[in-house]
Amino acid sequence: MARHIAIAGNIGAGKTTLTHLLAKHYGWEMQLEDMDDNPYISDFYEDMQRWSFNLQVFFLNTRWKHVQDIRNGEKTVIQDRTIYEDAFIFAPNLHSMGLMSTRDFENYSRLFENISSQIQQPDLLIYLRASIPKLVDQIQMRGRDYEDAIRLDYLKRLNERYEAWIGDYKGQLLIFNVDDMDFQ
Repeated sequence: MARHIAIAGNIGAGKTTLTHLLAKHYGWEMQLEDMDDNPYISDFYEDMQRWSFNLQVFFLNTRWKHVQDIRNGEKTVIQDRTIYEDAFIFAPNLHSMGLMSTRDFENYSRLFENISSQIQQPDLLIYLRASIPKLVDQIQMRGRDYEDAIRLDYLKRLNERYEAWIGDYKGQLLIFNVDDMDFQ
């Protein structure tokens, strides 16, 4: 029976590394967050206010397609980041920071509501909890140029939103505190 396992966590928490390890160990297919082919990510980190809506719609569209592919497939898939993180963490955070207008945020939210009525949540969600120092270390270690501009207050706000979302999550959930873990 095919399953949908998803890994959630802040930027730099170790989602991709754990996705690779579990996929290899269990023979699952991977659904990775493809940042290299994202046409907005570099622009977003240079000017968050200008590109926040475009970036979030790109992610929403991409992840919606991924969820459809996973559910229509016959293999177990492990996914790096979920559609829910964009809707419940990243977009609201951008809006609350004044980096996405209310008009754009409401438009995005209505689009997500329409999409979410057509999808199922993962069969299992694995949440990687990490402190800001751990996230910064991991981000610096991987050395993506476009991540050099990530602000600490941005990561802190995301962590707060992750904790609120996970606290209300209604599904199968595993939580790992990754501060003292090294998946490598």
